[in-house]
Amino acid sequence: MNDTLPPCPACSSEYTYEMGALLVCPECAHEWSAVAAEHEALAEAVIKDAVGNVLADGDTVTVIKDLKIKGSSTVIKVGTKVRGIRLMDGVGDHDIDCKVDGVGPMQLKSSVVKKV
Repeated sequence: MNDTLPPCPACSSEYTYEMGALLVCPECAHEWSAVAAEHEALAEAVIKDAVGNVLADGDTVTVIKDLKIKGSSTVIKVGTKVRGIRLMDGVGDHDIDCKVDGVGPMQLKSSVVKKV
């Protein structure tokens, strides 16, 4: 039916539907919160850096290659430390939200950083 809705956690039925703020399974009548399902999906997704270390919120990472900033002549150099990262489901494959000293807030790919 709808590819964007998750399957039922109780019976794995793919025919779930929305009823207000809840998701409902027509086969087993199980009801659950759509917000809780999103948080569980994010919690299940393990984000790893370029060398395979598991990243977590608040970690400090180092940039492993020069990064050109789109629309600017500024470059983030190799070895730049980024402190206090936040993991997120970002635009495309950008899954780290952070603030780079001297540059400002931005999103990075986990494939271009290494955990310190």
